[in-house]
Amino acid sequence: MTAENFIIELQEEVFMETEISLMTLETNFKELDEWDSLTALSLIAHFDMNLNKKISGDQIKNSVTLEDLHNIATA
Repeated sequence: MTAENFIIELQEEVFMETEISLMTLETNFKELDEWDSLTALSLIAHFDMNLNKKISGDQIKNSVTLEDLHNIATA
């Protein structure tokens, strides 16, 4: 999955209130206005249902940027 497609999917499924133009690989997703515990759960569900990947709370905690999440998704 390309980074661009990954970001588009995240914006459509997880970060729906964030303008796509604000989302790049360098974006610190925890600084987005909508980031909270429910968004974290949505991220876990997105990885599981759409990417067939598991992402743990620790992996999210240790991630900072969308690139970090993309690296987990494509590992």
